[in-house]
Amino acid sequence: MTLKSAGRLIVCLLLCVGIGILESTVTRPEIPVWYAGLAKPWWTPPPVVFPVAWTTLYILMAVSLWRLWDRAAPSPARMSAIIWFAIQLALNAAWSPVFFGWHGTRTALVIIIALLIAIIMTMIAASRADRPAAWLLAPYLAWVAYATTLNAGVVAMN
Repeated sequence: MTLKSAGRLIVCLLLCVGIGILESTVTRPEIPVWYAGLAKPWWTPPPVVFPVAWTTLYILMAVSLWRLWDRAAPSPARMSAIIWFAIQLALNAAWSPVFFGWHGTRTALVIIIALLIAIIMTMIAASRADRPAAWLLAPYLAWVAYATTLNAGVVAMN
C-alpha cells in the first residue's frame, strides 16, 4: 500500500467512524432514560450490542469507500457509487439525532427506510465499479434492515 493509499484509507476511516462518534454523543445520553422507557420489540438486543455492531459496520463502510476512491478506476460508475455512498452516509448521520435527540421515532422510520434504499442503490452502483466495495456493505444492509424492524416496532408499540 502506498502512502497516498494509506492516507485515503485514514480519511475514509475518520469520516465514517467520526460520524459514528458524533452520533453516539446524541445517542448515549438518551439510552438510560428515554430509550429505556420505550416499549420495544422482543427481538431488540441489549444496548451493549449496538456500539460493537456499529463500530464494525463503520469500519466496513470506510473500507468500501476507500476501495471506491483508491482501487476503482475513475468512471461514471465509480462517481455514481461515491454519490450514493454520500447520500446513504448523510441519511445514516441524520437518523440518530432524529430518533434519539428529537425523539422523532416516526420521522426516524422514514429516514431509515430511505437509508435502506440508499444502501441498496450504493451497493448496486458500487458493484459496477468495484465488486468487493459493494460486498463490504452487505453486513451494513442486513443490520439496517434489522434496525428498520426495531424502529418500526418502537413506532407501533409507543
